[in-house]
Amino acid sequence: MNSDKSIELFNKSKTCIPGGVNSPVRAFQAVKRTPVFIEKANGSKIYDVDGNEYIDYVCSWGPSILGHTNRSVVEAVKKACEKGLTFGAPTENEYVLVKLISEMIPSMEMTRLVSSGTEAVMSAIRAARGYTNRDAILKFSGCYHGHSDGLLVKAGSGALTQSVPNSKGVPNDYTKNTLIAEYNNEKSVEDLFKEYGDKIAAVIIEPVAANMGVVLPKKGFLQFLREITIKYNALLIFDEVITGFRLGTGGAQEYFGVTPDLTTLGKIIGGGMPVGAYGGKKQIMEVVSPVGHVYQAGTLSGNPIATAAGIATLNILKNTPDIYKRIELQTNKIVNAVKERFGDEVCVNNIGSLMSIFFTSSKVVDFSTAITSDTNKFAHYFGYLLEKGIYMPPSQFEAMFISCAHTDDDINKTSDVIKNYPNLN
Repeated sequence: MNSDKSIELFNKSKTCIPGGVNSPVRAFQAVKRTPVFIEKANGSKIYDVDGNEYIDYVCSWGPSILGHTNRSVVEAVKKACEKGLTFGAPTENEYVLVKLISEMIPSMEMTRLVSSGTEAVMSAIRAARGYTNRDAILKFSGCYHGHSDGLLVKAGSGALTQSVPNSKGVPNDYTKNTLIAEYNNEKSVEDLFKEYGDKIAAVIIEPVAANMGVVLPKKGFLQFLREITIKYNALLIFDEVITGFRLGTGGAQEYFGVTPDLTTLGKIIGGGMPVGAYGGKKQIMEVVSPVGHVYQAGTLSGNPIATAAGIATLNILKNTPDIYKRIELQTNKIVNAVKERFGDEVCVNNIGSLMSIFFTSSKVVDFSTAITSDTNKFAHYFGYLLEKGIYMPPSQFEAMFISCAHTDDDINKTSDVIKNYPNLN
């Protein structure tokens, strides 16, 4: 495919933007290619500046569950724009969106809107510490919770892709209260609670890890976390920035039947626009200013454009619950194509409309097994699909997303391309 304009734009961007991109994974370094610059999108397709069309399985890293430029969402945004872009003052839309979230995720009795997933997690951690009067946070290797200093330790997502699980520029004092356990390993959690139990404010987890590739929780693992946090009077935080409204209208907590104390959500609640949220039990959330003494603020929090898009998006999901079954069936078709082509050469993990193909013969259940993947093989696989008009996440350690805009033709073409992947041996 022609990429002259993308290469030109990338070279220009590198003169004034670090690495030429505004988020590291976009640089395509992990797949040894030059990034494609996107000009527009519609439905299941994206189009780059060179005029190439791709079937999109990144979906803006998850929130585009309805596909791109959904008419109802776009019209809601246009109407909101005509009234003003931002006010820095309360609006009715803020209440409507938060009320809708609490109806769909009942554990979020009270919710505060913010402007990103990183901000949501950072604020939830602060609230947990303020509520419990404890400092330590327990997280899991390979789980990514945004780039706030205290959580950028053994992180997944872009940090894992770039082989920088611990970022420079983060003082040791910022991470000394961050405890690291192994995902799906109950003993590693128990050992930390035995030693630090009276100091742990909260356990934070991606209920389905999606930033070291998709890694599912073992049966009973989330329930174990619920029980041990109750035992030690710590809070349980579900980071549902990826899984929220992806696995169903009630997120992973409804899917697995485990209720956390606090939940964080990301861009899907704004139809893909910059927004996030954190919420939970009323008595916990009332520690947040101006009711309580845990300070958190944001000039653009709950801005009228993002809330309008979010209301439109969540109403569609709420009123069309069969969306989830349809996209799960479409996902399974691609999973089956991968298994038919590669067999035991790879590990495929999937749940709902999330999936990952790991180029390892090991069963991927945690961080240590995820990094056994052959990233060179993945890079070749990515390049092959890209040249065939299939746009996948440009990292072995990111999730692939399917939307309700993906048609049977899209899925069939993708499956055929995968089945015809050349034998490199």
